[in-house]
Amino acid sequence: MKIYSHENQMLHQPKTYFSRGKMRQPQEKPERLIELLKAPKALGLTVITAKDIGIEPILDVHDLGYVDFLKNAYSEWMAVEEDMGEEVQTTIYMPNNNEGLGILAKAAKYQADGSAPIGKYSWTSIYWSAQTALNAAQNLLTQETEQNKIQVCITRPVGHHARKSAAGGFCYLNNAAIIAQYLLKKYNKVAIIDTDMHHGQGIQEIFYDRKDVLYTSVHGSPIDFYPVVAGHEHERGQGEGYGYNLNFPMPHGTDEAVFFDYVDKSLATVELFNPDVIVHVLGFDVYKDDPQAKCHVSTEGFQVLAQKLKELNKPLIVLVEGGYCIEKLNDNFQSFLSGL
Repeated sequence: MKIYSHENQMLHQPKTYFSRGKMRQPQEKPERLIELLKAPKALGLTVITAKDIGIEPILDVHDLGYVDFLKNAYSEWMAVEEDMGEEVQTTIYMPNNNEGLGILAKAAKYQADGSAPIGKYSWTSIYWSAQTALNAAQNLLTQETEQNKIQVCITRPVGHHARKSAAGGFCYLNNAAIIAQYLLKKYNKVAIIDTDMHHGQGIQEIFYDRKDVLYTSVHGSPIDFYPVVAGHEHERGQGEGYGYNLNFPMPHGTDEAVFFDYVDKSLATVELFNPDVIVHVLGFDVYKDDPQAKCHVSTEGFQVLAQKLKELNKPLIVLVEGGYCIEKLNDNFQSFLSGL
């Protein structure tokens, strides 16, 4: 097993988080990475510093104008004569009929909600989060060894809500989609298994009309819960991609046994698809005491989840994404790593 991270992911420090009618304390904080990194150290596992794979794999998934916005928005924001605040943030979302004339218009075009502000060093962390994920994919492409069969990427900011040209849900670049597309340079079929508390509508959108990437997601029902407009069972793909997008929305309050019933259904679909490689979006926000949780997975449950993924006996890349009960991230991640 190989584990990757990069210290530059610490630099993104959101100051605002506007959600459901009120300003809240940011939850996707650098402290998350500090706690996550304690887990491999406690188990005597080495964390590899990610190397720069380049911008090209990112642009294979995301629009150039959007990536340019993520990279340059802060400097444009600060160049405005009036005081615009410490980070790029807007309450306007107008992606269509918007020529992006001025930084406020660009923000309205590319920021889908109030949870993805851009600060002075945000782009650096966003970029290195994607590079951390790409290191695992690159290793599979160039040297498919037994040591590379299971790879874990400790990534922040998280990614699965990021759309082709929109940030939201704490997400900016869609790491799962980026590496799935990158892996297709060598492999014919990639499966993405998402067990984060929230549906990854960004992944769904990007691959909705394709059959070379299977997306299956176990998540809390999106009725009155983020992302609210996607993640329903009837959303199954379109065109040749019909049937290659499978959602398993859990009723709010689901216990651990039912969570694993849904996970088993997801894994059965993956086995039928018979992918060449699997990407797992791991969310510790299904943990019973997480502030985002609508189900009740225990610390021990993450070991069971890891064992189920390992039993698929396919090359596996795990992207550590959601999880906001900071004081339990170390324990929960240790449990998951032990299962691998």
